[in-house]
Amino acid sequence: MTRTPRTSKVLNTVFAPVVRGHEDPAKAWEKAVAQVEEEAGVQDRKFADDLGRVAVSIGEEPRLMPLGWTFALSQIKDRYANRLRVNTLLAEHPEIADEPVTDPVFVLGLPRTATTLAHRVLAASPAHRGPLMWEMSHTGLEDPVAAEREIKKLDQGSKFVTSLFAPDLKHMHPSRAEQPEESMMLLPHGTFWPLLHGTLPSYRDWYARRGAAGLAGDYEYLKLGLQVLQHGRERKRWVVKYPGHLNDMPTIKKVFPDATFVWTHRDPVTVLASTCSLVATMWAMYQKDPDPHEVGELVLDTMVTWVDNALESRLTLPPSSIVDVPYHKLSADPHAEVPRVYAAIGAKWTASDEAQLDKVLARPAGTRPHRYDIADYGLTAGQVEESFAPYLGLLQNFDVLDAKPTAEM
Repeated sequence: MTRTPRTSKVLNTVFAPVVRGHEDPAKAWEKAVAQVEEEAGVQDRKFADDLGRVAVSIGEEPRLMPLGWTFALSQIKDRYANRLRVNTLLAEHPEIADEPVTDPVFVLGLPRTATTLAHRVLAASPAHRGPLMWEMSHTGLEDPVAAEREIKKLDQGSKFVTSLFAPDLKHMHPSRAEQPEESMMLLPHGTFWPLLHGTLPSYRDWYARRGAAGLAGDYEYLKLGLQVLQHGRERKRWVVKYPGHLNDMPTIKKVFPDATFVWTHRDPVTVLASTCSLVATMWAMYQKDPDPHEVGELVLDTMVTWVDNALESRLTLPPSSIVDVPYHKLSADPHAEVPRVYAAIGAKWTASDEAQLDKVLARPAGTRPHRYDIADYGLTAGQVEESFAPYLGLLQNFDVLDAKPTAEM
């Protein structure tokens, strides 16, 4: 069960009289937009207005804490600044739009199914490249000075915020600015916003009504970000990852026609318990003592939607474009399973890849295994199994659901 840390509560109480904006989130967002546009010297009003949907919805959360609002607004503001940076680069270097993004790999699957491990293992190959956390938050051409500055800023900021407001996060999802990270950092919109901040009913309603053009626009922007990061550098095969790509496989195929999907799998009962724990920890950074039943309801609804849409996508996508990776096989014998995945995506497994595999697999120092209980979130194993019945039918074809994993990945 996740509670907002006492330190966070104290700091929010202390700073509450001087933190403003959450009383009128629309006005606060207008002010933030003006600041970003003044610094950039350009604007993208449609992009700003759409991001404003996120800001307003977060501002409506009943348990929102003052500092939580400040963190959230800063994150959304940075997304807009990055968009204007990318737009400016494209105007100055229109040839960026001609950069080929060839045979990209999209790692997807329910959260907590070793998507992060699969991503980092594949991205570690000298022939591959995974977008790094800092590159997606500050997307630009090669600039060592900017890289050093942004890496330092992100790592210091992340360490400060998580240590005070989400100390368990480093055990659940260890991350560093120089590591490959989830491509949701380059996507303007998606179901990730509620999973990170709260139930956000007004945003979820808006997102559900956007239509195909809006979703395609999100992935066109993702592609543009990769083109910027590739321009002027050695071209490698992109390996990107975000569990929620499950929801969007047909759109991804339209924007990236030669994409290959690496789909990681695991028993959904275990997945849901772990995901609920992670989401509750994220929410506790922004709101006071998140309601665990709200977490359970949102996670179950979101995950079932992702999987049902992905199962439907499998009926129309070329079978060769999907590579299935069962969690227990990967856990039991990664030195056999990882080369198999390489071969399945048409990549060469080399002695160099073999030599560094154990290093990539190693749990970061100072972290401990993640513990969770699905009952804390108002869910039962039977309820989850019933909700995921079609997916379990698929999963039983190639995984051992009741096997004990060799290691927690």
